Amino acid sequence: MTNRNHRKFEEVCRILEKNGNDPARLIPVLQQVQEVYRYLPEEIMSFVATSLNISPAKVFGVATFFSHFTLKPKGKYIIRVCDGTACHVKTSTGILDALYKKLSLSEKINTTPDMLFTIETVSCLGACGLAPAVVINERVYGQMTPEKTSEVLDGIIKTEEKQKEAVNA
Repeated sequence: MTNRNHRKFEEVCRILEKNGNDPARLIPVLQQVQEVYRYLPEEIMSFVATSLNISPAKVFGVATFFSHFTLKPKGKYIIRVCDGTACHVKTSTGILDALYKKLSLSEKINTTPDMLFTIETVSCLGACGLAPAVVINERVYGQMTPEKTSEVLDGIIKTEEKQKEAVNA
């Protein structure tokens, strides 16, 4: 096992211990694992199953049943574009198209190679009065346009570049 993999499993062991290695706490365990890794890797779910003495099928079943779990890696910034009726009528599709173009992504490939951004469309964000709306991680942006959305992304990219420079300095 490589050093990196060893560290990966050490973190999962801490999560399991924090939850008392209790199979009844499978959902909180998976939530915490996803918080750390931003998705649920297959090998980690198998390790969780073995550690909790439950079947891998049960772990995978829970992970695929609840929509807030994901089995695919996601970026640091999850961009959710609303395509509900109010947002769609106010041209949220233009925002989505602009994001795809700016980040060189598509419906099929929705995460940047550097794992910085993931684009998702959602049926409703519950912010109809702010249509068209975009949520980046937990922050809601209302009355967006492709240009405003691009400006927000530029700000995030600049912040990330500054953080990278500070780490490398």
